[in-house]
Amino acid sequence: MTEDYLTIIWKTQEWPREPVSTTEIASILSVTPSSVSANLKKLAREGLIDYEPYGRIDLTPAGREIAVTVVRRHRVLETYLVECLGLSWDEVHGEADALEHAVSDLVLNRMDDLLGNPAFDPHGDPIPRADGTVERVDATRLTEAQTDSPVLVVRISDREPTILRYLEARAISIGTRLRVESRDVEAGSLSVRRASAADGCEVPVDVATGAARAVWVSVDSPG
Repeated sequence: MTEDYLTIIWKTQEWPREPVSTTEIASILSVTPSSVSANLKKLAREGLIDYEPYGRIDLTPAGREIAVTVVRRHRVLETYLVECLGLSWDEVHGEADALEHAVSDLVLNRMDDLLGNPAFDPHGDPIPRADGTVERVDATRLTEAQTDSPVLVVRISDREPTILRYLEARAISIGTRLRVESRDVEAGSLSVRRASAADGCEVPVDVATGAARAVWVSVDSPG
């Protein structure tokens, strides 16, 4: 329970680096807000978070150390499952959840070395290094990207496998180049142009707003 709460707080503040609420944690864990509040008070007493009811929730240095350790395990495992075992990117989140609490540091570091110490996992999330440092990425949601500005997909949230499959069916993944043409608020969709990997020509694609919110992009520099 402790590790789950700490990693949820850390991950939620990582993208988009905003405060996390009790309601949001309850939604992720599928529990009641009152249950979350009780557990947050317990974590605060243990010195792992700074928390006041209805106030901001922050990790203490001790809480961050635990969270980053678990996040590192999870993301190395996801990368190993994709790169070495051939699982698809929509399958690995649950598998890594099941393994992250059991894998030893020795085995995890061997996996990391075998992979070549990658900086990012299959969904574009930065993998914390063994010393706890994390590479930060300057990115924004696709829904907030400027119209007609070329962007590069750098991260896709792995919270909902159905969204990963939805985007994969539209050939949108890490490294895809996009350009937002227009937004249809009533239809709840974005019209984007996707650069073809084969010849660079742009292909029109409609993306539901809910799926587009899971996509994080950075400004694409030509060449």
